[in-house]
Amino acid sequence: MRIAVLGGGPGGLYFAALAKALDPATEIRVWERNAAEDTFGFGVVFSDETLGGIEHADPVIYARMAEQFARWDDIDIHYRGTLTTVGGQGFAAMSRKKLLQLLQERCAELGVQVSFRTEAPDVDTLSADYDLVLACDGANSAVRTKYADVFGPSLELGHNKYMWLGTDLVFEAFKFYILPTPYGVMQVHGYPYDATGSTFILEMHDEVWRRAGFAESASEVFPPGVSDEKSVARIQELIGDLLQGRKILVNNSKWQTFSTITNASWRNGNVVLLGDAAHTAHFSIGSGTKLAMEDALALAACLHEHPDVPSALAAYEAERRPVVLSTQRAARASLDWFESIGHYVEQPPEQFAFNIVTRSRRITYDNLRLRDPEFVAGMDAWYAGYEAARGVLPDTSGESDASPARPPMFHPYRLGRLELKNRVVVSPMDMYSAADGMPTDFHLVHLGSRALGGAGLVMTEMVCVSPTGRITPGCAGIYTAEQEQAWARVVDFTHSRSTAKIGIQLGHSGRKGSTRLMWEGIDEPLPDGNWQTVGPSAVPYSPANPAPRELSRAEMDEITSDFVACTRAAARAGFDLLELHCAHGYLLSSFLSPLSNLRTDRYGGELGNRLRYPLEVFDAVRAAWPAERPVSVRISATDWYEGGNDVEAAVQIARAFAEHGADAIHVSTGQVVKDEKPAYGRSYQTPYADRIRNDIGTRYGVTVIAVGAISSYDDVNSVLLAGRADLVAVGRPHLYDPHWTLHAAAEQDYTGPGAEWPAQYRAGSRRPPTGRTDGPRPRLTLLREPDSGTRHDRWRPGR
Repeated sequence: MRIAVLGGGPGGLYFAALAKALDPATEIRVWERNAAEDTFGFGVVFSDETLGGIEHADPVIYARMAEQFARWDDIDIHYRGTLTTVGGQGFAAMSRKKLLQLLQERCAELGVQVSFRTEAPDVDTLSADYDLVLACDGANSAVRTKYADVFGPSLELGHNKYMWLGTDLVFEAFKFYILPTPYGVMQVHGYPYDATGSTFILEMHDEVWRRAGFAESASEVFPPGVSDEKSVARIQELIGDLLQGRKILVNNSKWQTFSTITNASWRNGNVVLLGDAAHTAHFSIGSGTKLAMEDALALAACLHEHPDVPSALAAYEAERRPVVLSTQRAARASLDWFESIGHYVEQPPEQFAFNIVTRSRRITYDNLRLRDPEFVAGMDAWYAGYEAARGVLPDTSGESDASPARPPMFHPYRLGRLELKNRVVVSPMDMYSAADGMPTDFHLVHLGSRALGGAGLVMTEMVCVSPTGRITPGCAGIYTAEQEQAWARVVDFTHSRSTAKIGIQLGHSGRKGSTRLMWEGIDEPLPDGNWQTVGPSAVPYSPANPAPRELSRAEMDEITSDFVACTRAAARAGFDLLELHCAHGYLLSSFLSPLSNLRTDRYGGELGNRLRYPLEVFDAVRAAWPAERPVSVRISATDWYEGGNDVEAAVQIARAFAEHGADAIHVSTGQVVKDEKPAYGRSYQTPYADRIRNDIGTRYGVTVIAVGAISSYDDVNSVLLAGRADLVAVGRPHLYDPHWTLHAAAEQDYTGPGAEWPAQYRAGSRRPPTGRTDGPRPRLTLLREPDSGTRHDRWRPGR
């Protein structure tokens, strides 16, 4: 084989060394436009997982890298005059220049031809002359640009400005410095890379950057290798104390805005992208060097394992793309967190520390408990005291709790005057199993089993306020006396047989009504058109759905009356909480969104007008609902579509409902338009709940409920402890396991009042053994090693 490599960075050089070692007959040539000794930046950091792969793939390279590593375990968070240390993390870093030198030496030993200060020939020529062309030409890849129609690149710019810098101050750990300034919040990310220095990044929101006067250099063009010395001098003034008077080092240091790069494809014939040319991930969760070297390892392996280049490249992309996408999701969560850091600077130091280390959702409560159990134990104790001081814990002085620690999810909660035994909510989920709006025995068993399963609050599906307000013929209502009696039966069972509370969600389908049952074709219209749908405007939900009739003012009053009548029925049935459904594109949600509300009267146009009718309905419902029982509002915090509502609008919507007396805001997203483009992923809606809670939740004393792809108790605990929500709604896991909450307690060895098993099931409250591996193990060591506790090794060269 003949392989051409465009770019002599770590990814290109590492691939060349691995491929040559696997097959010495392979001819490999690397072109690098810069000199061998040139490099931009200071240090690179690796995870233990990546280092394990490097060690296995090329022990020679690994051994030489290991001689250079700065190693440490701690993360130090400097915030509001406090220092919080989280241990057990395990970092390894080294000088970027030294890494390049080692890889250059390895390539030379193996016979790889590397041409420095040399522009590569045209990629079309290389593609014709070589079996494989590897484009490692960075985030500004010329190869990607040339074949953009095939690669399909997408570049998304962030809102923060940052600058890579160095210092001769040697940090002992990974450092986060949160810096309040007259201009806004700035943050420093820093870590050591050898015995002589550290690298750090100064980052801030674009608005803070402008207020601080850094925009003065925005019009200047700095050639490669030239640093923005004026800004660096200003930085020295701002953070000189942090560096203890030591020097700031520069290396191509200038202001940048991070661009998240994705590509629809990484290959075009025998040309393939690697590293930053293919993808980028925000520096706050690791280095691009790490991803590039992982790409290189995978590509070299796939070429060795497959009989030809096309199948090898297909295997490479199939293997790496899911890993990269997962990393990019975590990196995007971290990027968003740092762009929103100003919303967290009122958090107590303990909560802020937990929040910052779990920001990407890759490190979690359970993960931290393994890494640094002392830190998590301290957080558990802090959380109990903090929640008590906030006044959201009911009086539990008469209860006994023998568990050594109460996980956050099993703390009780006071929602208005309603006392919940824990923080878990069974999310509203449509079951499409009613008969002409009448709830059936299915609803009794479905909701009753979840109530027995340990959740603090069980929510009904959306219960419709009229026959034409249903989504499907299988949707339940509470607009007749018979329906009210049927719901009362479900409520009575919940109250008499469990310690759960039960809430009802009221809604009207609007333009999304008159459709088939979910399993017959979700959102597809009924074949006979069954009933006329209505909405704020005559805009169909999708091309397949009929246009709704635009509501007149009189019809809006009639629907408000329907909501009031059903609210009173729900109160008589004994529900503990009422939730008004203003999400997912149903009637009240469609008034809120500019994509579905095109009215020109006082109920359309700017957001204040679009809020008018939902608030009128809310006020009427709140007046009809018993004052001692809480009311929640569910909203879609983004429409996931250009021109629709976004998180800024969601904050205003949540604030409006809070000002009108809502006790809770239940934060979902989307389902407003059929062709939405949601960014799915684990806990993908939680950042919206987080933003609303930290913007208006604490200020107005309103409870915030997070929901959406939260499937593990570990995630529930993490969300609560980080202050991203007060309650967590869990949906599909409760379909998989009606006793999900009780089983979560068993998994965490919690047996207190927050997870009390029904007497009939108490004999099964411990996890059953699964095989011989659960049995007692013999002693196989003569002398036991003492428990060393959490690793808190710090980088202290020479000591």
